[in-house]
Amino acid sequence: MTETRFDALCIGNAICDVFAHVEEDFLLQENLIKGSMRLIETDEAVRLFNKMGQTVRVSGGSAGNTAAGIASLGGRPAYFGKVAEDELGDSYYHDMNGTGVYFNTPRLREWKPTARSMILITPDGERTMNTYLGACTEFSPSDVDEDVVAAAAVTYMEGYLWDPEEAKKAFLKAAEIAHLNNRKVAITLSDSFCVDRYRSEFQSMLTDGVVDLMFANEHELRALYETADLDTAVAAARETGALTALTLGKEGAMVINGEETYTVPAQVVDNVVDLTGAGDLFASGFLFGLARDYSLSESAALGCLCASNVISHVGARPERPLKNLAEQNGYKV
Repeated sequence: MTETRFDALCIGNAICDVFAHVEEDFLLQENLIKGSMRLIETDEAVRLFNKMGQTVRVSGGSAGNTAAGIASLGGRPAYFGKVAEDELGDSYYHDMNGTGVYFNTPRLREWKPTARSMILITPDGERTMNTYLGACTEFSPSDVDEDVVAAAAVTYMEGYLWDPEEAKKAFLKAAEIAHLNNRKVAITLSDSFCVDRYRSEFQSMLTDGVVDLMFANEHELRALYETADLDTAVAAARETGALTALTLGKEGAMVINGEETYTVPAQVVDNVVDLTGAGDLFASGFLFGLARDYSLSESAALGCLCASNVISHVGARPERPLKNLAEQNGYKV
């Protein structure tokens, strides 16, 4: 087996979050519905970006957030995601590598700009989001660096990547390489709508052993097995033989491993500010623990600790090193 260089390889949509403060009149001029989220095409993305004025840019995306969380714990993450050779692509590369994430996916040279979520913040704090998927939808099997996959303890993919056909092929290629090197493969279901689109394929990957570890929240797990009853969904997940890491919001988390079940409580958060990124950072802690041979319950508890930190401030990434937080709570990281 190749030497382990990375605690986890995270694969996902490389999206740059672009924040701008605007007046109410800006939304009216652009015919935008306040507080909404819409998907837009290339021309509209470029036009709106050019009108936003002063911006703050942060590299984002679900799997990217997870990789950044692992780095914040003092871990060694890698990341696959597609950005273009443009200004936002430069920012994304700089942010990810500066965070401590190994990111070297070949960049798209033409056709589509880097994906961006343009977030317009009005004086009352309301956010109106305009998302352009752009270059990230062009991730393909040729972007899979076999050496990186072979050197990662776990390869982790976000379910959103199951939409583009070439990205689906890329993940299956990465999963095959991982298993040939006795590595684990994980998927996060991303959201209930994603599950509805690919329910049978996700189920097959679990039962056929393509995926060894599934991350889900209770809504996604119930959607996967088309039941309103959580116990029924948990029983169905157990039957697949895959490991399941299930987040339960303020109730904490559950890990299902064959006939064994581990439950851990959520960390108390006095002031919940922004739930964005909670699931992504839970995965950071769990994957880090798994790679470092923590027990399943310890890994889940670390995941809950990381999630509690990110929901206490605005944004989906840690503001201070999670390594310090983990050490303060008795973890040797």
